[in-house]
Amino acid sequence: MKALERARWRCRRGMLELDIVLQRFLDRDYLQLNNQQLEQFERLLDLPDNDLWDLITGRQVATDSRLLIVLNLLQKS
Repeated sequence: MKALERARWRCRRGMLELDIVLQRFLDRDYLQLNNQQLEQFERLLDLPDNDLWDLITGRQVATDSRLLIVLNLLQKS
């Protein structure tokens, strides 16, 4: 559970909309992710808020195709 607690802390962002999407994702999908998907999620969390939000909303296209699985889950949140 430490990984979930750490992820929950990292999902606290400066943008309310992003906070809502990330918290929904954590509640619904996080525990079902495999190790590769967890790493992808961590990479997404390393992005600045605006870049991450643009990817989630589709304003920007992910250049790394390995992020698409987790990004699609985030878009459904």
